[in-house]
Amino acid sequence: MLEQFKNIFKIPELKSKVIFTIGMLGIYRVGAHVPTPGVNGEALAAFFDQSKGTLLGFFDLFSGGALSRLTVFALGIMPYIDAAIIMELLTVAFPYLERLAKEGEQGRRKLTQYTRYGTVFICVIQSLGISIGVEGMRSPGGSLVVPSPGWDFRLLVVITLTAGTVFLMWMGEQISERGIGNGISLLIFASIIVRAPGAVISSLTMLKTGEMKPLMGIVMLVLMVGVIGAIVFVEGGERRIMVQYAKRVVGRKMYGGQSTHIPLKINTAGVIPVIFASSIIMFPATIARFIEHPWMKSIANSLSPGELIHNLLYSLFIIFFCYFYTAIVFNPIDLADNMKKYGGFIPGIRPGKKTAEHIDRILTRLTLVGAMYLVLISLLPTFLMGQMNIPFYFGGIALLIVVQVSLETVNQIESHMLTRYYEGFLRKKKKS
Repeated sequence: MLEQFKNIFKIPELKSKVIFTIGMLGIYRVGAHVPTPGVNGEALAAFFDQSKGTLLGFFDLFSGGALSRLTVFALGIMPYIDAAIIMELLTVAFPYLERLAKEGEQGRRKLTQYTRYGTVFICVIQSLGISIGVEGMRSPGGSLVVPSPGWDFRLLVVITLTAGTVFLMWMGEQISERGIGNGISLLIFASIIVRAPGAVISSLTMLKTGEMKPLMGIVMLVLMVGVIGAIVFVEGGERRIMVQYAKRVVGRKMYGGQSTHIPLKINTAGVIPVIFASSIIMFPATIARFIEHPWMKSIANSLSPGELIHNLLYSLFIIFFCYFYTAIVFNPIDLADNMKKYGGFIPGIRPGKKTAEHIDRILTRLTLVGAMYLVLISLLPTFLMGQMNIPFYFGGIALLIVVQVSLETVNQIESHMLTRYYEGFLRKKKKS
């Protein structure tokens, strides 16, 4: 494996891409520690310590702790992701956007421009809400988070946080274009993985002080490796539908007559359903915590991670969004029409409507399996922390993103190395 890593730096183009990506991620981590003026950092950190398990803690995870310190990158890259998801949903609803999506590179550029405008709009709304919210926050000791509130402070926060997210958006696009891997995904990856050293140190401290028994530490390590292995296995799994293309004569040449397959992933929706479900389930819990009323407190407690109502609603939302998002990104009717247009058919299935129904039936079953997989991965950390008292520091969303981004990046590096006749990370057994 060490030799394969050395080969990366033997390819000039790949070497420059990797160094550029590392440099941009380094800039991102430096900016995540530059505070916004006018904020009492200690009081804000103390407030966030008692807000774990709410929407604030959820967004703080994806900002790498920048939100709890209210740095220039406090909003992280989440507004861009939200805008991209909203734009994808609107593409299905509005024919104009749907036409743009089918116009190739020019149409995609136009949609990307709309996504950028949407990102700025979301940033302005979120940063204004944050500025107003922190003005009324106090630490558990009674210290004000914002010593000098007012519209001057609010305007400063809006400009600072919006500019920070726009810079991250540009940085992600630059990594995708000039670096290695998907820039936006790598920024989220860096935000999550930066917490790993602290988790390791905390676990070692608990082992030394006796708070966690050595056997429990071994169990935790085995479970984490097992969960990561399961994610790698399922994310690489797919159902292949065989397709046969009839022979066609065009002029003096004959085309077709070959067999191929349609790869249907087990988890077609990716991590989007978990993000949607987490946002929806945490939003009322966060609002309830800000209202000083016994009834609202009971609602907040019932929607806290580990509670039966929370786990039930969380699971149902994940299953719903798995089917909803899969229906948006994958259209069996369009696929069947394209196959029929180019003379393709599934053996034993009539082209056209019957083919679409056959693909839809398979996709429905696969989506159910993928939804159950996401539910298990998402609820396992809650079970470990609540029932077995294991400090499982990476939740379902974090673990899924870390593994998926790692696989995607390694695959891109692998393809670069193989095109230059270097052996990749995954060695193949030589034939005797």
